[in-house]
Amino acid sequence: MVQEIYIIDDDDSSIVIFRELFKNDKDIRFISVKTQDIDVALKNIPSLIVINEDAIDRDVVELCRKIRKDEDNTITPVIVVSSITNKEHRIKILQESVEFFIKKPVDEQYLYYTVKNVNRLLSSNRRISPLTGLPGNVQIHAELKKRLSKREAFSVLYLDLDNFKAYNDVYGFLKGDEIIEFTAETIINLIHNDNGMEDTFVGHIGGDDFVAIVPSANSEKLCQNILAYFDSRVGKFFTEEDLEKGYIEVANRRGIIEQFPLTSLSIGVVVADVGRFHNILEIGEIGAQVKHAAKSVMGSSYAVDKRK
Repeated sequence: MVQEIYIIDDDDSSIVIFRELFKNDKDIRFISVKTQDIDVALKNIPSLIVINEDAIDRDVVELCRKIRKDEDNTITPVIVVSSITNKEHRIKILQESVEFFIKKPVDEQYLYYTVKNVNRLLSSNRRISPLTGLPGNVQIHAELKKRLSKREAFSVLYLDLDNFKAYNDVYGFLKGDEIIEFTAETIINLIHNDNGMEDTFVGHIGGDDFVAIVPSANSEKLCQNILAYFDSRVGKFFTEEDLEKGYIEVANRRGIIEQFPLTSLSIGVVVADVGRFHNILEIGEIGAQVKHAAKSVMGSSYAVDKRK
């Protein structure tokens, strides 16, 4: 996934330097932003913001404060590059939760590795699931908002394990973690192995809930492939006895034994045509409905909402 880094200056003096410095880093894209366009730019939620203080016609402390107060960019790292190096000025900037202040003249290697390492750290921190290594809710929301603001057409897959609590009750949480890891690997592998699937995103909402953002043209075929792969391999997480029976037995709170089908996977698909949704809450509401429809079917299944 390409990381977009915004270079804030009003004379385009920095963008050429950054593009040359990072010419071999194909996963990073630099975008020049004028201070007058900062409100529009922030809606796209960049991965990192670099401000060239010497090239802006605006108070840098005020600008940093504005960025940090933006609800979608509260965790977006900010680097300020400046020739104003007195301590009081630097402290004022850092007080606005700016990550780095780099003095001019800038050593190119120092600048390169600072940007690279901040980007790497952000990527690690945003992968808040230690179990799956996938981005969590903050990044999921940011990704959806970004695509809506760019008026892109896409589909959102909401994936959820069926009868997972019963599985945990019988096999324990460690085995439950294993089946969650397997589910994450299934989603990632099937999406990334499809050569036609560009500009995709996979996130872990938490527990046994996942989200994938994919091109709409591929969504149904992708669901079929994910379910087929999952069903063909999930059996390894059950005992031979349970596989033979086709269900697991769990004692409820009253001590009565109940039977639950083996763990399966349900997918609810929301087709987000351009202009259909105004915010991510609307997508989430439809997602909950269509996932419920998929879960009402016995076994692994998917349901697609194509309403205009």
